[in-house]
Amino acid sequence: MSLRFSKMNKAFLVALMLCLGTFKGFAQEAVADRIIAKVGDLIILESELERTYAQMQQAGYAQAPTRCQVLEQLVVNKVMVVKAEMDSVIVTPEEVQAELGQRMQMIISQIGSEDKIEEYYGKTPEEFRKELEEPLYEQKVIQKMQQEITGNIKVTPQEIEKFFNDIPLAQRPYYSTEVQVGQIVRKPIVNEKEKSRVELFLLDLKKQVENGTEFGSLARKYSEDPGSAANGGELGYMKRGQLVPEFEAVAMKLKPGEIGEPTESDFGFHLIQLIDRRGNEFNARHILVKPNPTDDDFNKASHFLDSLRTLIKTDSITFEKMAKEHSEDKLTSGQGGYFLGSSGESQIPVDKLNSEVFFTIDTMKVGSITDPIKFRQQDGSEAMRILFFKSKKAPHEANMLDDYQKLMQMTMNSKVQAARLKWFQKAKKDVFIKIVPDYSCVNLNP
Repeated sequence: MSLRFSKMNKAFLVALMLCLGTFKGFAQEAVADRIIAKVGDLIILESELERTYAQMQQAGYAQAPTRCQVLEQLVVNKVMVVKAEMDSVIVTPEEVQAELGQRMQMIISQIGSEDKIEEYYGKTPEEFRKELEEPLYEQKVIQKMQQEITGNIKVTPQEIEKFFNDIPLAQRPYYSTEVQVGQIVRKPIVNEKEKSRVELFLLDLKKQVENGTEFGSLARKYSEDPGSAANGGELGYMKRGQLVPEFEAVAMKLKPGEIGEPTESDFGFHLIQLIDRRGNEFNARHILVKPNPTDDDFNKASHFLDSLRTLIKTDSITFEKMAKEHSEDKLTSGQGGYFLGSSGESQIPVDKLNSEVFFTIDTMKVGSITDPIKFRQQDGSEAMRILFFKSKKAPHEANMLDDYQKLMQMTMNSKVQAARLKWFQKAKKDVFIKIVPDYSCVNLNP
């Protein structure tokens, strides 16, 4: 029996995301707790296994893993955590807090607002944040250990060709309809009147703090930064380059306890108070307030995109060049505006597209560009975009010409799996592992 790293690793990361609160409703059912495995000084509870197993059943996999497969991966990951301590692989509290802030922002954007955390999870935002810290720390450790194990692995064209030729004809992958879709995004430029309103509001909050009101209580009440609001606006220690330049420029000039003037960044306006500084690191708290664009602001963004669309349609300039130069979506602009699949290719199965994008291109012809459309970004804010339906590929059996990127990723996954298995067989000799007899189906031998 193998450890199924290639199949299980992706599934386990999904489960780990679910454990960190990405979806509502899981982990509500009470499970009688008992220790079912020990790995070094760490334990795995039956409730942890059942919760992870249930979540992975809900994740939509054609062949969901068994309980034994899930427990195998839980054990492997605990071994990584134990070995990380032995090998001095360090994850700092600052790294955890930075990731936690991003994760909180993602979760809140999914459920709508920070106020809904208690409704969804039965915990206050601060309690919820605290509960995420330990599993997130373990996830960061696992990521670092995986980087140590497989970070230097590369594949050559010869290896890709050999990998493909070694797949029996009857087992070669069959790919469904795939499309190539790009976007150019334009965020509305907020008018000066609205910016002035936000600045005056933050200046009033600053005055309240100077008159004795606690900064943290105002942050919890007014800040629109979901990652830090519940923590009184505190961000934890940050190094230069971890935050936007406008924020750092103000924070690094302040004295501990001092509050700066309202500062604008791509995220909105910040009221920043420095807590402490040590060398090039600083700890600050802030209140973020986002100005609200008007219909006129959106119309201006729409007109700008419409002018780009006209130039592209008349062949004056390519869509890809326009996307790189003008799109304000950092995730897609670098690759000419195109959405990328899991293997980094721009041809994406239609069932993997965002539902809004899918239903839009479903009414389009290949080669066409939409009029400007308002849409909601991942951070919850609204912007305008145009979509370009570049190509459509019919269902087909895998081949080297059409599917090189996918085959390269499959080859890489195979090498990564072999490296992880080799590492684990050596690592488990250094770590105490005990699994209760109920789970004799778990076999950690190759």
